[in-house]
Amino acid sequence: MTSLIVHPSTRPLTGSVPVPSDKSIGHRALMLSALCHGKSRIRGFAAGDDNHRTAAALRAMGVSVEVSHREVIVVGAGLFGLRPPQAAIDCGNSGTTLRLLLGLLAPQPFRSTLVGDASLSMRPMMRVVSPLRRRGARIDGKPHASRAHDLVAPLDVLGLPEGEYLGALEHEGEVASAQVKSALLLSGLYAHGPTYVREPTLSRDHTERMLLSLGVPLETMGPIVRLDPAGWNAQMPAFDLELPGDASAAAFLIAAAQLVPGSRVTVRGVGTNPTRTGFLEVSRDMGAGLVVEPRGERGGEPVADLHAWPAPLRAARVGGELVPRAVDELPVLCALAARAYGQTRISDAAELRVKESDRLATMAVVLRAFGVGCEELPDGLVIEGRTEPLLPARVASRGDHRVAMTAAVLALAGSGPSTIEDVDCIATSFPRFVGTLRALGARIDVAH
Repeated sequence: MTSLIVHPSTRPLTGSVPVPSDKSIGHRALMLSALCHGKSRIRGFAAGDDNHRTAAALRAMGVSVEVSHREVIVVGAGLFGLRPPQAAIDCGNSGTTLRLLLGLLAPQPFRSTLVGDASLSMRPMMRVVSPLRRRGARIDGKPHASRAHDLVAPLDVLGLPEGEYLGALEHEGEVASAQVKSALLLSGLYAHGPTYVREPTLSRDHTERMLLSLGVPLETMGPIVRLDPAGWNAQMPAFDLELPGDASAAAFLIAAAQLVPGSRVTVRGVGTNPTRTGFLEVSRDMGAGLVVEPRGERGGEPVADLHAWPAPLRAARVGGELVPRAVDELPVLCALAARAYGQTRISDAAELRVKESDRLATMAVVLRAFGVGCEELPDGLVIEGRTEPLLPARVASRGDHRVAMTAAVLALAGSGPSTIEDVDCIATSFPRFVGTLRALGARIDVAH
């Protein structure tokens, strides 16, 4: 098990750095290119293990996926060209891979099995399975250990008998979830009847943007999306796409710049899709030194260079529609709250309890270990900002990459070296996280 020993910063973090490609867009680009006709090229592919799990899953179904330095070439099999996998598809730690594959596999005429690592195998899947079953999918799974009537991986997708098809679906989600929405839209490509999805607030819309660019008959109106394949020729053309930098990965570097005096950090080419900018908005509300410099578009997605420097932080309230637009960045927002004047309250975030770890409970433990006052709520946290240096801490990531990286950012503001245990999980989203912080001037040792 690998640990990080993070030393308090004694000098500013300075420099201009890239981040990995956006893994949310990467998953979708890989899956949709596999369903296209022809050879697609996905450029700027500098991804973590999660995206590589999706690539491996597609190869297991007969799709040619070649990954070279920062580029992927996918030879699409067409909508009806996937082949039965010869073994269970291992999604690793990637919930996006597993949930989106459920939507892709549900309409197929063959059987398949999806498995994951220990962490993924505890995450509830009924929110995807239930609407897919309602439209005719045959999916079985293992009962959840503590959530009645829920399922976890391994999940068996039994396939549809010859002559049977998925039907129409109207789904109204209780929680805004881009993974659920995307799985239902993927299944809707094959359905005999329209797919309607309504969310309480708009979740990230990368799937909709990509489907529209490929000529899929899809309509959107705020948090409502409708896909009706009637009259569509079921053909999607191959494409050439350059991926933007991952906004979630960038958030950790922006936060680190806020916590270390004198820092000047630029993160280049970051995706700034409005459904993903909750972290930037909250950071500005807290008084963070931050400028967003637009750099045009990549594949229909806006990108920008982000410039960050320290400024006095003040507490904020985070809830409502901001939460789905910052859901992956809420752990690192806790790091900003730890150094802000006043009491920050995060609410409407019960969704964090079913991520790679129970992020509310885990972050409460991490914050207290650094000497930060924190009250855990059923759907959030109340964090009391600490102006004096944080305490040196020894914390465990619980196998959660975002918790591990947040703890490393907090440790930069400590009064002595801190140890973060079980950090191999960082590779799922930001393999060069330690190297990037070192390039900016942080002192971090790796212990095995």
